Amino acid sequence: MVYFVVYLFLEVLISVNISSAIGGLATFFEIMLSAFFGISILINFRKSLVENMATVSYGAIDLEQFQRLNLFTILGGILLIVPGFLTDILGILLQFSAVTTMAINRFNIKSGRYKNNHEQNNNIKKDSNVIDVEIINDNTITK
Repeated sequence: MVYFVVYLFLEVLISVNISSAIGGLATFFEIMLSAFFGISILINFRKSLVENMATVSYGAIDLEQFQRLNLFTILGGILLIVPGFLTDILGILLQFSAVTTMAINRFNIKSGRYKNNHEQNNNIKKDSNVIDVEIINDNTITK
């Protein structure tokens, strides 16, 4: 609840300052244009989903990153549809994978998940070089 009140406060401050600087007509066109971009992002989401699936198949990203990238694309499109300058800024930033990757990495480091995931990845890399073999002794005497 507190975060929502902080968001509303920031949204009102930013919207009033920007709309007073650019005027009412430009504000209206900005709201319409950002809503159009948000709708087009959601319509073309299928194409970005296929591209992200290809990067997963090449091994460039893992499944967790794949889910987060797609989630941030949808969330950014929805934020662009919602009127307001702060939501538009956040919606545009969420469309760039570099920004979302930095946000994810920062969250993982703060939460301590980065260290655990990094240690697990190192253990997997070490274990992937091991070949399990069975030694059969040819010196057994059979009667």
